[in-house]
Amino acid sequence: MITVLIVDDQPVVRAGLSVVLDAEPDFQVLGQAADGAEAARLTAELSPDVVCMDVRMPGTDGITATREIVASGSTARVLILTTFDIDEYVFAALEAGASGFLLKGAEEAVIAQAIRSVAAGGGTLDQRITHKVITEFAQRSSAPRGGTEPGTVTRGALGREPLAPQTPALTPRETEVLRLITQGLSNAEIGESLVVEVTTVKYHVQSILMKTQSRDRLQAAIWGLRHGIAGEDPR
Repeated sequence: MITVLIVDDQPVVRAGLSVVLDAEPDFQVLGQAADGAEAARLTAELSPDVVCMDVRMPGTDGITATREIVASGSTARVLILTTFDIDEYVFAALEAGASGFLLKGAEEAVIAQAIRSVAAGGGTLDQRITHKVITEFAQRSSAPRGGTEPGTVTRGALGREPLAPQTPALTPRETEVLRLITQGLSNAEIGESLVVEVTTVKYHVQSILMKTQSRDRLQAAIWGLRHGIAGEDPR
């Protein structure tokens, strides 16, 4: 069962989304919040798996609330649901640690699948928001200095904090897997591309998340793009 907290300043939106999600057999809506401050408080109290977060709200906005939730050490994943597809909102949401960004106009099935993906440690971006958004986001951030090679990177998941000295570098295979993650491939697609079992891919993904100090695949993809681990989409 995936537990969800819905955050939006419009009661009708909260109610509508709650009805949609409650109709799914694997979802349970734990509560609703009308602003970011209430969202942070309820996340701490209820420990939902996923927080569906609006961006623009009176008082504490969704980006600030996302940053607070992530900084608190909560295991909740934040999925931004907004009517605005402005690049700056996408960049700010990713910088704050959101695991996904979806426009409210998305179909109900798409929203449900996005929540499942985020809850499972994946990441999602609305199809109307091109992959270039992530690439530009990565390029905007400060790249490692001194020509560090991808296999020897020692910076944290978002380039802010160094990894612990004892943390090993990514192996060649992990670098391959991360390159495919940046292209948006699923575990099954990565396994097919590298001709390995899905269980093997999952093992490498978990190792990558640990080494890059990433909360999920989307954050790992950002880390990879920032450190030059990307390539042509083979599909």
